[in-house]
Amino acid sequence: MKTNVKFERNSDITISYDPFVCAQSDICTKSLPEVFRNSVIPWIDLEGESTDKIITQIRKCPSGALKFKINKEELVY
Repeated sequence: MKTNVKFERNSDITISYDPFVCAQSDICTKSLPEVFRNSVIPWIDLEGESTDKIITQIRKCPSGALKFKINKEELVY
């Protein structure tokens, strides 16, 4: 079955969110409500907190629905 994984990106990181994996524990929305917002679309706002705090919170995701990747700047010659 194909999932509907969502992606949000800023200059530092790319976050993926798989709604079919999410356990709806609300750990992300309660711990970092400036980034993970229940009533706004898009519900992830990467400008709401520092990259380090966002990564720390994603690592606490109990289901693994939230993942991140550090963006690498490509050099142009």
